[in-house]
Amino acid sequence: MQETRNDEVSREFDLQRRTETFARDVRALVRVLPRTLSNREDAKQLVRSSGSVGANYLEANDALGDKDFQFRIKISRKEAKESGYWLRLLNCDGRAETERRRDELVDEASQLVRILSAILNSHRRRPE
Repeated sequence: MQETRNDEVSREFDLQRRTETFARDVRALVRVLPRTLSNREDAKQLVRSSGSVGANYLEANDALGDKDFQFRIKISRKEAKESGYWLRLLNCDGRAETERRRDELVDEASQLVRILSAILNSHRRRPE
């Protein structure tokens, strides 16, 4: 069955919403972390990279061509990987709920990496 344009737009919008939710959830987690020097520095990096996932995905959707699209998707994927890294470094100070939330966000970052990789792979296989 061939995919319709509405399906493509719907999935595009869903991923835009999902990346925005990821960035918002990261910011909510950062607000409840213990205020240590390492958490402050890691959280700064995390906030930047988590926001860049969605920002670069939006840029990809307005790409000037195939190469620009692929480049932006690659950056978005890189930022999702980086977000997972910074999340894993955070010190939750043994707070079970904070650790659970952090682990959920690590999983979401991994899922975003897989989704963006699939987009990139399917785009590469498209006939010109």
